Amino acid sequence: MAAASSSITPSRATLPQWLGRAACRLILCLGTLAGTGVSLALPASPAQPPTTVQWLRQAQTQAGSGAQPPQDWTDARTVSLPDEWTAGRAGAQGEAWYRLKLAGPAADTAPQAAPDDRLYGLYVERACSVLQVWLNGHLLHEGGSFGEPVSRNCHRPQLVSVPAALLLAGPNTVTLRIKGYTLAQVSSRLRVGGLSELEFGPYEVMAAHHARRLVFAIRLPEVMSGALVLMGSFMFVMGWFNRAQSHLAYFGALMVGWSLLLARLWATDLPLSNAAVELALAALMGFVTLAAVQFLMRYAGHRLQLLNIALPVQCALLPLSLLAAGPSRLYAAAGVWSVLLTAQIVTASAYYLAEARRQHRPQFWSMAALLAALAVSLAVAFAAQVTPMDARIGYIAELVPALGFLALGLRLVQQFGRAYQTVEQDRAELEVRIREATAQIERNFAQLSELKVEQVTERERKRIAADLHDDLGAKLLTIVHTSDSERISTLAREALEEMRLSVRGLTGKPVKLIDALGDWRAEVVSRLTQSGVQGDWHSPSDEEVPHTLSSRAYVQTTRILREAVSNIIKHSGASQCSVRCTIAQGDFQLVIQDNGKGIPMELDGRLDKGHGMASMKGRAKQLQGQCLVESGPGYGTVIRLTLPLERHTTGA
Repeated sequence: MAAASSSITPSRATLPQWLGRAACRLILCLGTLAGTGVSLALPASPAQPPTTVQWLRQAQTQAGSGAQPPQDWTDARTVSLPDEWTAGRAGAQGEAWYRLKLAGPAADTAPQAAPDDRLYGLYVERACSVLQVWLNGHLLHEGGSFGEPVSRNCHRPQLVSVPAALLLAGPNTVTLRIKGYTLAQVSSRLRVGGLSELEFGPYEVMAAHHARRLVFAIRLPEVMSGALVLMGSFMFVMGWFNRAQSHLAYFGALMVGWSLLLARLWATDLPLSNAAVELALAALMGFVTLAAVQFLMRYAGHRLQLLNIALPVQCALLPLSLLAAGPSRLYAAAGVWSVLLTAQIVTASAYYLAEARRQHRPQFWSMAALLAALAVSLAVAFAAQVTPMDARIGYIAELVPALGFLALGLRLVQQFGRAYQTVEQDRAELEVRIREATAQIERNFAQLSELKVEQVTERERKRIAADLHDDLGAKLLTIVHTSDSERISTLAREALEEMRLSVRGLTGKPVKLIDALGDWRAEVVSRLTQSGVQGDWHSPSDEEVPHTLSSRAYVQTTRILREAVSNIIKHSGASQCSVRCTIAQGDFQLVIQDNGKGIPMELDGRLDKGHGMASMKGRAKQLQGQCLVESGPGYGTVIRLTLPLERHTTGA
């Protein structure tokens, strides 16, 4: 088993994994011990004589108290063991004496050993609640406190060492003092006073027998209690901080409550009287019922306000009713409450299964099997109290609910982990979607802002254009027609043309390229002719020019063309000028060439600083184009303007 466990244990494990592996090892241990314990029920092997172990099943008993065995047994009664105090056996102090006859050891049990060297064992399966053992007037064993608070050894098998030197060759007298309580004074038959059968034999045999029974009766309940407390506390915290998974908190409380119930099997010396302990154990059933019912209802997906009020009130009424009944009627009152609480749990279980089946939940069959196993184990545990059943069956029945709770707890933790992982993934996806939506909103807002700015700008442009056209244009036109000075009239006419060009740019209306070419040709040829320069214009046909220009591109190109023509007229001294317009690979190309004297030598390498070249290149750059100047003294000047139509057209 060690090899198997080492193969599945990683160097570092989470708490649910550790609990799962601990439960697996515990189940393997139970199976191994159960297989070993079965041999005790089989007939003795031929190598061991049947006389090796004596069974003591008859005893004399009488009520009484005191530190020494009674001398007078005239009032004693003969009883068969096991003997339970269901009808009242103890006296006023809750004590009773038992006297049994024990045959001396057979001569052949250990022929090779001296009589004084041999050691025997007296095994007591159950002595509830405190045991004292005397052999032939010698005190051999005292198993706890006889005064309040009384030791509670009802579930603890006891082994008494018996030296061979104290045994007589003939009959021996074994006297037992029992401190216990009658059925009316306890809340469960598990803790009613009484004495089981006794076994006497070689100490090695009895010690092995006692060790196996002690594992089932005490050690495993201790381990299960610790596991339930650990895992129950973990689940309670998970459910408490996650109200959507409140059923985990109630199941954790159920596990902790059940661990306290299991503690009654191994907790022997408590600083409380029997009445207080029995009252606490009975009241604890109310808490367990509350946790079980609320878990089943919450796990089924229902929260009833009535249960949130009624169950806590019931938990408060239960101990009050037991106090009112008094210690002498504790068992009867606890029995009534047990029936009522059991009915509540059964009803909640049936309701959960019905809801799970109706909702087609995948855990229906596993929960049905678990609830059935719990019901069978509790029924077997109850049957072990009222029938002469093998004690080991009762021990295992006490452990089955704890194993079931651990298994279900691991399953719930696994479901919670998967749900938490899914929630984390959904949250991550939601965060991504929120970021994307936020970015989209920001983009939309930016676009709306830009559109709003464009709309406001467009309105302002139109207002300025209207003001220029109506006010400044009218005044310039008046100057053109009324001025007596030809120079002033010319300047006013040029200013009027510039104003009209600016107004066209402000209005933002696109211009067909074929119309722009016509305007440019008329203006360029007219200015050149008036200056005595022969102009030559070449442009594509109307069918080859389906494009349009934005108002900005039209205005900037017009000003570049005007600046170039002005340079030719003022500075070049040319007699001829040719203008060629072409469209190639989506670009509009304008080439202006003259036969003048070219750029002076003093401006060579510094063309941007003369003749407005810098302004022409700057305007072309604003339109994502370029303006190149080629010139040499005596060779004329060539200006090449290239503009990308794709960025400034709106379609044919």
